[in-house]
Amino acid sequence: MQIADIRVPDTLAGRGALALAEEYQSPAITAHALRSWLWAEAFALVDGIADIDHELLYVSAVLHDVGTVTEFDNHTLSYEHAGGHVGIALTAGAGWERARRERVLDVVVRHNWPSVDPEMDAEGYLLETATALDISGARPDALPPEFVREVLTAYPRGALAAEFGACVVDQARRKPDTAARRLVDGGVLDKLAANPLERMAGPGRGGAGIRVS
Repeated sequence: MQIADIRVPDTLAGRGALALAEEYQSPAITAHALRSWLWAEAFALVDGIADIDHELLYVSAVLHDVGTVTEFDNHTLSYEHAGGHVGIALTAGAGWERARRERVLDVVVRHNWPSVDPEMDAEGYLLETATALDISGARPDALPPEFVREVLTAYPRGALAAEFGACVVDQARRKPDTAARRLVDGGVLDKLAANPLERMAGPGRGGAGIRVS
């Protein structure tokens, strides 16, 4: 398994999602989003999930935290709901039919669920599993170590622990009835610090990532 084996959706929605992420998110949060996409695609192979919408998974992964940025933050909605609605707007502009663009909201919201049944939502399961690895360190040995190191080199973790930690604490404080409060109460700050990916990542902070041409 290598990064080169995973195809970037070279579509209007795919390019738009990456452009939004890079324009509005910090480099650390965007790298987290792209690692989450790669972990999700890798977990699809490891867990034997073949019937997935790869473009939907990519758009959802790239935008799953965009609701945390100032421009898209919502004073009442949880950040995952806010980000999901950004995804709906983007994919509406890309010409997706209503049912499919509403799936972006489903997948982004469910990435913050404690678990997702893959029989109910394969893409939601994959994104939840991927972000659980990248944030909390869940299933760290499930993917080939060479692939993990390649991804961490291409998309270094950088200041993710500090940035995401501060962000989710702020979200929990301002919106205590949302999933952010559950994450904070569940020890997400300690999990970020103890994530084995932090040790595997090493000191590097730069790398050649995947680009959509």
